[in-house]
Amino acid sequence: MPPVLTLLPYLAPLALVAVFLLARADQGRGTPRVLQAARAATLLVLAIAVLTGIGVALLGPATSPLLGFAGVGSSLRLDALSAVMFGLVAFVGAIVVQFSRNYLDGDDRHGTFVGGLCLTLAAVLLLVLAGNLYHLVAAWVGTSLALHRLLLFYAERPNAIVAARKKWIVARLGDLCLIVAVVLIARAFGTADIATILADAKAALGAGSVPAGVPIAALLVACAALLKSAQFPTHGWLAEVMETPTPVSALLHAGVINAGGFLVVRFADVMLLSMPSLHVLALAGGLTAIFGSLVMLTQTSVKVALAYSTVAQMGFMLLQCGLGAFTSAVLHIVAHSLYKAHAFLSSGSVVDLARASWVPNVAGGSRRVRLLVSLVGALVVFLTVGALMGMSLADKPAIVALGAILVLGLTHLLAQALDGPANGYVIGRTVLAATLVAVAYFGLQIGAETVLAGAVPLAGWPDPWTIVLMILAVAAFAALTVMQVLAPYRADDPGWQRRYALIVDGFYANAYFNRLVDALGRSAATKT
Repeated sequence: MPPVLTLLPYLAPLALVAVFLLARADQGRGTPRVLQAARAATLLVLAIAVLTGIGVALLGPATSPLLGFAGVGSSLRLDALSAVMFGLVAFVGAIVVQFSRNYLDGDDRHGTFVGGLCLTLAAVLLLVLAGNLYHLVAAWVGTSLALHRLLLFYAERPNAIVAARKKWIVARLGDLCLIVAVVLIARAFGTADIATILADAKAALGAGSVPAGVPIAALLVACAALLKSAQFPTHGWLAEVMETPTPVSALLHAGVINAGGFLVVRFADVMLLSMPSLHVLALAGGLTAIFGSLVMLTQTSVKVALAYSTVAQMGFMLLQCGLGAFTSAVLHIVAHSLYKAHAFLSSGSVVDLARASWVPNVAGGSRRVRLLVSLVGALVVFLTVGALMGMSLADKPAIVALGAILVLGLTHLLAQALDGPANGYVIGRTVLAATLVAVAYFGLQIGAETVLAGAVPLAGWPDPWTIVLMILAVAAFAALTVMQVLAPYRADDPGWQRRYALIVDGFYANAYFNRLVDALGRSAATKT
């Protein structure tokens, strides 16, 4: 790819920063002008993202010239991974900014808010396009600082202050982990260029040698990702940032929170040199996925339920990374971003939709029998579709194991169809829907591997510890599925009611974190 073309993506964050500067200069007086500039900038960013994707597809990956000296500065890495993430962020950003044109209409700080959105988008774009370690760290920290401004948009609200303070503490810990990791990686490979580092890491893996410091660096990258993506027990702030305007929630849950997963996938070749780091990701991510899913099912607030859904989804994404299914993780990032942006932007109508679609649950026959029949039926559908599409446990163990969790979701779908008197039409339509879901799962996995080939390592045969973690993850989600199906029938059980109250409060993990934050706040106040 010609060097001039590799510099073109710089126009995207520059255009967004220009909108931020315009909004800051106008200070709310020229809101219409800021809105028009934001709309034009996001459309320009989207066009540049499309051109970048086409360029990578036709001309192959490339790294832009370094804008700096002595190896320190900024450069862009353009490959299939960055092109996909660039397009995703540009598309979601354009939708969120367009939604914001009317969301705060009449507010004195409408233009300031839109400018803040554009600044955050610019930081995220610089992160996903980073071509060297210095650029990556600067964009990583910049994303957090830009988001912090939005979290405190209503700075007079006490809950917003508490949530932002917790996020600040967690983010700084993540920054520290990444900075130390970057220093170790640069020393181990003798360069800050990400493309060179990944190539050398792949060669080291093939030769069976691990450069000094890489295992510790990989573990620190994993910790940075866990902290960035709101994993248990530092997840509490994510469920408490609902004091911010809805577009911020959409951008946060659909874009910024994915940075942890992107970081791991970007350094996948380095992570494969340290299997313990992947085991940590799988264990922590799997635990968070189960925890977030369980708590989400008990929430009555739409936005809080969506927040815990994001916690669970980020956990599942990092579980995929820990199992070595990096292409699946990228696919998950794309799917979750699109879904969650739509969910938050349409959250105001969710209650009405739920009321309109509610039907009484009339159970018929034995619940355990229905559950067993549904599980067997879902398993038959999944294995049949997988075999027909060339996905077997011997070739793709991680993808099939993760697909087993999909089977549990299909089990719940089929179990609902078997409720009440037998209805052949309903059961047949549900089986067809389950089949289409399985086809979509395997088809998307094949598509992701094809698109990301060369940029992201493919899942191979796992080591013994990874196999154990796969089994534990499937078993845990199976238990969660059984609980979800049977729990409504135990609502009057006093023991279940006590456990339900514990789950609603997230097992009080966030309360303990709040105490820690308060203690730190009091300590800082005392010293000053």
